[in-house]
Amino acid sequence: MTAYKKLGWGGARVNPKGFTLIEVLIALTLLSIMVVLLFTSLKICADSWERGEKKITAVNEMAVVYHFFQQHLALTKPLMSPSLLDEKRFSFQGTASSLQFVSAFPASAAKPGLQLYTVESIEEEEDTVLKVTLVPYGLGVEGEELPKEEVTLIKNVTDFKLMYFGADEIYTDSVWTEDWTDKRVLPSLVKISIGLKNGIFWPDMIIALKLNTIPESTDQGGAFH
Repeated sequence: MTAYKKLGWGGARVNPKGFTLIEVLIALTLLSIMVVLLFTSLKICADSWERGEKKITAVNEMAVVYHFFQQHLALTKPLMSPSLLDEKRFSFQGTASSLQFVSAFPASAAKPGLQLYTVESIEEEEDTVLKVTLVPYGLGVEGEELPKEEVTLIKNVTDFKLMYFGADEIYTDSVWTEDWTDKRVLPSLVKISIGLKNGIFWPDMIIALKLNTIPESTDQGGAFH
């Protein structure tokens, strides 16, 4: 006996028993191609999302570092370091790899008064970090150590370089130099170069110091003269 066949759309004969093997193989092949395309698209989207997240993180880190220097370094105070000895030293001291200066927190901050900032790159657990050390500016009570606070500004640092633009004396021409120690005036500009392990390019930051006057001295309590 022959299998019963009926006419389908347009007069084509349809097998009531189901699909043929070739039809199933073709369907499975098409399904596999669609799945591969779907997962490839998902992987491309996930990679793009991850790259976007890394880019946002890098931009945020850059903004934080720039804001720190713009807010504190730009408002450096031209002061002499308080000392119990007769000889005093200008509070702003800069080398190619470290920087020390005196500045104040904003009025809205919970840490009032002048602070002595020290910025330098330090090796920590197989990593190099850019660290900021804060110490209240002043002599304090004799025999007591002033409280010190350390804050990590950024991690995974491969390069940290500082340069200073200014004149050694009032009547000399201003030049860029890697050393600004044992001077009695502030530089006009400070250039900060930072390189990170992730290879993301950081443009050099150039901070203009807003105060460049004759150094002021302080007494033991940190009051101005």
